Amino acid sequence: MKFYILCTTLLLSVSLYAQEDDYYDEPEEDNETEYTGIFQGSEIGVDVAFTASSNGGNVGLGLKYGAKFGKYIIAGPSVRYDLTWVKNQIGTANGQNGKYSVYGGGAFLHGRFFNALFVGAEFEYLRSPYSKNGALTGLSTWAPTLFLGGGFSMEFNEKIRLNAGIMYDVINAQNSPFRGSYSITQKDANGNIVRILPIIYRIAFFIPIG
Repeated sequence: MKFYILCTTLLLSVSLYAQEDDYYDEPEEDNETEYTGIFQGSEIGVDVAFTASSNGGNVGLGLKYGAKFGKYIIAGPSVRYDLTWVKNQIGTANGQNGKYSVYGGGAFLHGRFFNALFVGAEFEYLRSPYSKNGALTGLSTWAPTLFLGGGFSMEFNEKIRLNAGIMYDVINAQNSPFRGSYSITQKDANGNIVRILPIIYRIAFFIPIG
């Protein structure tokens, strides 16, 4: 009888010691939780535009404020100022050259993938020197643009991102201030230009700010 009591006592002691050891070996829970919300910070973007053709060209600067949503999406408002010049445009006296200021604002939406590619849409409403029928009058009108496109996108040391892309204006308004800058054309079998494609090249830099 005493033997059974001694064995029971030893078993209870070992069990209690094991429970206490498990209690002290359990790691403490980390009270800090990682933010997993959809908003993932913001960036300031600066893009430089330059195009030229025999009919003119433009050089300009655009600013963007982008809010990052998740890993792939950035979107926000934008503003732009361009200097546009025109050569040999029908409607100007004796084909005179002219320089005009183009300005306005809008919004953009970009998707970034694999730290190598981006696709995007950029809408802007710009003050243009062209009339609604496309004639250069010098009297400003407002022109909508909606560029869709994509290209190269890469982040360097988490400090700056470079975008370099080709954009196509799906609206292609008659009074778009970029019309004199388009240089890609389609020709017929005889080599005659039948269409000027509304394509521009755009380089942008994005810097994280929060």
